[in-house]
Amino acid sequence: MTSFNKVILIGNLTRDPEIRYTPNGAPVASFAIAVNRKYKQGEETKEEVSFIDIVVFGKQAENCSKYLGKGDGALIDGRLQQRRWETEDGQKRSKYEVVAERVQFMPKRAGAGASHEKADAPAETDVVDNDVPF
Repeated sequence: MTSFNKVILIGNLTRDPEIRYTPNGAPVASFAIAVNRKYKQGEETKEEVSFIDIVVFGKQAENCSKYLGKGDGALIDGRLQQRRWETEDGQKRSKYEVVAERVQFMPKRAGAGASHEKADAPAETDVVDNDVPF
């Protein structure tokens, strides 16, 4: 049987990314995003918010920790993962999270003052090429 696991989300960070390192030194960043959905119920417009935990590894984890902060927008492209564990008193627990394969920083809103002092993210188009192939 074929399976497919792909998640694409756009939302705002609900907290600054927390970075930690695996025993072999690989960086891992964790944060959550809020994803809003507006819908109509009769004549009334309603809004619901989903809070989704994100985990990202490697160089992207370091970049998220360095350049993203609470309130910033991000596009997350990844896969859904369920983690399971048992508490010390024997209760079974589980949690769903998105393992990000790609995190794209969204543009800052004009006039919005950041509540954190993160470094400016590098521009995505730093290379100028005057030879247009078409």
